[in-house]
Amino acid sequence: MTTQATLLLVDDDADLLRLMTMRLSAAGHVVQAVSSAEAALAQLAVRLPSLVITDVRLPGMDGLALFDEVRARHPSLPVILLTAHGSIPDAVEATTRGAHAYLTKPFDGQELMAKINRALLLNAPGPAAFDGDGAWRREIISRSPRMAEVLAEARLVAATDASVLIAGDSGTGKELLARAIHNASPRAARPFVAVNCAAIPEALLESELFGHVKGAFTGAQGHRQGLIPAAQGGTVFLDEIGDMPLALQVKLLRVLQERVVRPVGSNEAVVVDVRVLSATHRDLDLAMAEGQFRPDLFYRLNVVKLGLPPLAERREDIALLAQHFLLALAQRHRKPVKGFAPEALEALVTAPWPGNVRQLYNVVEQVCVLATAALVSLAQVQRALQMPAAEVLNYQHAKQRFERDYLNQLLMLTSGHVAEAARLADRNRTEFYRLMQKHGLDPQLFRGDAPGAASDSGDRKLSGESST
Repeated sequence: MTTQATLLLVDDDADLLRLMTMRLSAAGHVVQAVSSAEAALAQLAVRLPSLVITDVRLPGMDGLALFDEVRARHPSLPVILLTAHGSIPDAVEATTRGAHAYLTKPFDGQELMAKINRALLLNAPGPAAFDGDGAWRREIISRSPRMAEVLAEARLVAATDASVLIAGDSGTGKELLARAIHNASPRAARPFVAVNCAAIPEALLESELFGHVKGAFTGAQGHRQGLIPAAQGGTVFLDEIGDMPLALQVKLLRVLQERVVRPVGSNEAVVVDVRVLSATHRDLDLAMAEGQFRPDLFYRLNVVKLGLPPLAERREDIALLAQHFLLALAQRHRKPVKGFAPEALEALVTAPWPGNVRQLYNVVEQVCVLATAALVSLAQVQRALQMPAAEVLNYQHAKQRFERDYLNQLLMLTSGHVAEAARLADRNRTEFYRLMQKHGLDPQLFRGDAPGAASDSGDRKLSGESST
């Protein structure tokens, strides 16, 4: 399924520019078409596109210089290069520096669409789109439709004083959503106090929540205000509420019903005005069935329920989050890294992420700390993800694999023209035929008129072929 996006096309061939604009517009994209690198930079200053597609040979500043400018100003903005055979080495070198891909003219229209769709999947230029004033949810980086639904509901409920239960796996960002709700609420100017009910020992949790007076228990050498009274006028966020002991659940229910807190060891109640948000990764329906969670407290907390999807169900956000984390961590650790190589980004997007956004942050921090170049490599990401190492081949097998892959690449670049492929390889045609025979490669399979090759008229035009 094609993702609608804004594409910036740069080519001084007016006919090709018009044909590409027509095709990409028909695919549902918004197209900005310009004929020079200078005009492209002017467009980038006005509006950031989702992708830049540029010819390498341009009047004035060439496409490679344009790529360098884009990379410096917008490290996560993907660039696809269009190149003639003579400038293939430059395009290949540019891909090692972060260009998403390159296509050799004349190119196949379907191949162009495939590379565009892959670039849009893996890359996310610029910050997430905010609805109106996005300050309330600025820490939540997302362009996922699933998250957009959750955030729309959160914005609605924020205007009320209703209790909200946030459900989601560990690491999905439940506290960030709670903070966003607080920021969008009438209580935003008052305190936001977060309490992790699973991280505080049971013997201390009551004192932490409600406070205590001097002498209430051994070690209580003075009066201490509890976290709930400390949030007076604001919001209390009770994280991992499913791990709260039953005895304390009763006392919390009384606070919610009567709006008063009784510090440990005190005979006097303190009136509190707080909104309660809570979160859990546990199945509270099952906990209630097993007698581990009070139904009356559940109904008090669960006036509105918001569910955060795991990261694997919002893959549109992975590249966006990874780039956001990388730039922030690079500044913190004073590292030169500015982005991910395309294959490294693809490894991140396709990883399973059982630890969700928290795990992604950890992986990005690891590659950032160990980075020595501007781009994070695939090997660095694989190591951080603890992915299986690539198979180790002996020298002869590695040589054979390289030869076959190299021949495949040349034949694809030249559309099966052996003489041109041999010239690029700096080998005579007889030797090149012998190499193809050795690896069982048929040049006919790489030609545009081979079975399965694209045949629609739009593709022929983009390839520079006649439709007659």
